[in-house]
Amino acid sequence: MRDDNFLSEMNARHLWHPFGHPGEARANPPKIIRRAEGVRITDEAGHTTIDGVGGLWCVNLGYSCQPIKDAVAAQLAELPYYSAFKGTTNGPAIELSVELARWFGPEGLTRAFLTSGGSDAVDTALKLARQYHKLNGEPGRTKFVALTKAYHGTHWGGAAVNGNPLFRAPYEPHLSGTFHVPSPYAYRNPWDETDPERLSALCLRMLEEQIVFQDPATVAAFILEPVQGAGGVIVPPESFLRGAREICDRHGVLLIADEVISGFGRTGHVCASRRSGVRPDLMTLAKALTSGYFPMGAVMVSERLADAFEHEETGGMIPTGYTYSGHPVGCAAALACLAETERLKVWENAASTGARVLAGLEGLRRHACVGDVRGIGLMCALEIVSDRDAKTADPARAGRIFEAAYRAGAMVRWSGANLVVSPPLTLTPAEGDAIVAALDQGLSEAG
Repeated sequence: MRDDNFLSEMNARHLWHPFGHPGEARANPPKIIRRAEGVRITDEAGHTTIDGVGGLWCVNLGYSCQPIKDAVAAQLAELPYYSAFKGTTNGPAIELSVELARWFGPEGLTRAFLTSGGSDAVDTALKLARQYHKLNGEPGRTKFVALTKAYHGTHWGGAAVNGNPLFRAPYEPHLSGTFHVPSPYAYRNPWDETDPERLSALCLRMLEEQIVFQDPATVAAFILEPVQGAGGVIVPPESFLRGAREICDRHGVLLIADEVISGFGRTGHVCASRRSGVRPDLMTLAKALTSGYFPMGAVMVSERLADAFEHEETGGMIPTGYTYSGHPVGCAAALACLAETERLKVWENAASTGARVLAGLEGLRRHACVGDVRGIGLMCALEIVSDRDAKTADPARAGRIFEAAYRAGAMVRWSGANLVVSPPLTLTPAEGDAIVAALDQGLSEAG
């Protein structure tokens, strides 16, 4: 491989980064990650840190999962690719659909549409929701309702239902017929309500009012992350998802659970919907489906929706898909990943070690710039402010803390004023303590 100075120079000349300014790479060169093992990553300077980001919410099994590597190599040797469009398929894709139906059978989700990743999965779920209503004799149901602070990927439909103007404004106008209601964000909300249950009730009331205002006969689906990730790790009470399910049922609106981040154990549950005992109509999955070892996603479909498609002779054809839908190598990686995820029961470690990490982060409130601490399982966040009373967000200070924490031994995610912790679910308690200690040092140096 070329030397690091050359790579840094070529990066600045040729490579545009997601969610980055094209000119930033020259003034502030990105860290070049050279290798990884277990839960640790090493950069071009030889500096090793604990990966408190889990790649990007996705490397649940760490970087040394040999069964996944072996499965990928074996599948490459046997069948590196073939299309799963109508008329052909492959064994790993079929096996993966069976396995996913077993995993999410408790939610009544028994059909799988395989995609290349989370953004693909979200756009597919939005399309299937509209198509279902057409098959069901309600073609006027085309609108979508989502939450503020929501993140649903970067494709055209997903960007439209995103609830953060940062991800929307440069590409407007978006898909028409998308509307947003406040998220149950106890630290910041229109009512300054800090009690989670009262806030949940207020947000649910706004959801129902929006559906009624739009006319329920025109609303296709409500899409939400059961725990909001990129929006800052916003954890609603369990009653929120249950209330949303009741409202959707009352008005004939589908419920789409975006579990691209929360699926496969990160919240301390197999999926965040199960935490609330809710059965969504559609569920999007990706990231931990292969532990990030291969680009892969899926949409899980309920029996009720499946009936409308499978028993309709003409209109049930699904005219969407991706070249890499059902990619045999990705499916082999996913099958090995799911087997290891289940063998290790990583959701149990996410619950116990995550509680320890969250308790450690709570102790960092002694730093005046820590405005809020929140989380569930192994997804946590600190919100950095310049004034606690005014809750003045301070992204620049968060960036300085991020750099100092990295030098101290932990990579965390800097997202606006939030510092997010989402490490592999194989994290040990001692490694969790080390992440907290690095953030503590970063806050002392730069906070």
